Amino acid sequence: MDPASVQKETVRQDPTDISHVFDLCADDMASVDALIRESLDSNVVLIRQIAEYIIGSGGKRLRPMLVVLAARACGYQGRHHVTLAAIIEFIHTATLLHDDVVDESDLRRGQESAHAVWGNAASVLVGDFLYSRSFQMMVRVDSMRVMEVLSNATNTIAEGEVEQLLNLHDPEVSEECYFSVIEKKTAKLFEAACQLGAVLAGKPGLEEALATFGRELGTAFQVTDDVLDYTADAGTLGKNVGDDLAEGKPTLPLILSRKQLGKDDQAVIDETIRQGGIDRIDQIVHLIRSSGALGDSIKIARQHAQEAAQSVAVLPASTWKNAMLALASYSIAREF
Repeated sequence: MDPASVQKETVRQDPTDISHVFDLCADDMASVDALIRESLDSNVVLIRQIAEYIIGSGGKRLRPMLVVLAARACGYQGRHHVTLAAIIEFIHTATLLHDDVVDESDLRRGQESAHAVWGNAASVLVGDFLYSRSFQMMVRVDSMRVMEVLSNATNTIAEGEVEQLLNLHDPEVSEECYFSVIEKKTAKLFEAACQLGAVLAGKPGLEEALATFGRELGTAFQVTDDVLDYTADAGTLGKNVGDDLAEGKPTLPLILSRKQLGKDDQAVIDETIRQGGIDRIDQIVHLIRSSGALGDSIKIARQHAQEAAQSVAVLPASTWKNAMLALASYSIAREF
């Protein structure tokens, strides 16, 4: 497919429909899913139960799919991308298990979270099992560069989780602090997933471009998630509307709205962040919408999505690159 055709196809594609991306990756992702379930094997029944509950609960598998897309876009023809995609999903799942305990979230992907079903201790320990299993699998790839990228990513994610904890119930969190958490806690795994594609293909000159794509894409996804927390419903989003507010988590819509509102309205938001809960959710949503913060947040997400798309201009034209561009468009157009 020539570059002009790739661009035309991208323009024609409905940004909310990424079924063609899933179709393109279907064979590779089937192998990833098979390896995931094979690697969940443990003599401890509870480990199998909880891990399968989380892994099998749905989700778009975007992070492991990014490993597939990036590796193929770089011309990789081997099989290690399947192993690395499974590792990325295990690391992501471990962070979800730990997050739900810290956040005390009762819903995850539209069903009861693991900690709500089995309790905090079991969730944390199974998350630890998934982390350690990930590093067992990394050794099989036999690449110090792979180990370096993934060990740095897991350490950075942990830093982001601690930073987010420190920001809870603080209404004066700055945009800079907010984006620091996003870059570490969310975007870093997207970044690693994409960078690994260039590592596997033996193309170090493409590592930075693909890392940038993943980082900017992950940021766009998270900012959009934070907007959807005030616009979507639990049935589509897969979590309770207003969860971030209930947890006292100052996300971008709240941070931006504080700058635009008068002192009285700002005081309402500040008090709600400090106390948590959703008793004033209707009032807070009204204030956020009237301030224009949702639109401003989406503009920022769009900028990151555009930067993601621009970063992969160095890749040769292919259906794999086209799929990556489609994900950049989807990150800000989606409704869940």
